[in-house]
Amino acid sequence: MNTHPVNLLVRFLLELAMLAVISIWGYHRFPGWQGVATAIALPLAAAILWGVFRIPNDPRPAPVAIPGPLRLLLEWALFAGAVWALEDMGYDTGAWLLAGMLVAHYLVSYDRTAAMFRNRPYKGFVR
Repeated sequence: MNTHPVNLLVRFLLELAMLAVISIWGYHRFPGWQGVATAIALPLAAAILWGVFRIPNDPRPAPVAIPGPLRLLLEWALFAGAVWALEDMGYDTGAWLLAGMLVAHYLVSYDRTAAMFRNRPYKGFVR
């Protein structure tokens, strides 16, 4: 189910939402130029972490290969940061909605999540 196009679209939209939320949080958290710098730096750092530290063949060779459980921890930490940022900005309903969508996504992607817990590359991506 993990490689279904709808699920991949949902995952991509969740990733974009995470980047947008932490950018907005950074902009509102700090005044003036510091807010602008934070709004640029935080999502940039998150995107770099997301793209560089991956498990092998997920879906391409990883620039820096890490164990599956560590990759899951990285994903969950970044998503949890976005949920927390929504909560911190006072968007409680948005935080609950994002958290629910993330839980649903990881449940639907059980095959990838299970493969990552076992520290094995997900076979659905190997070509």
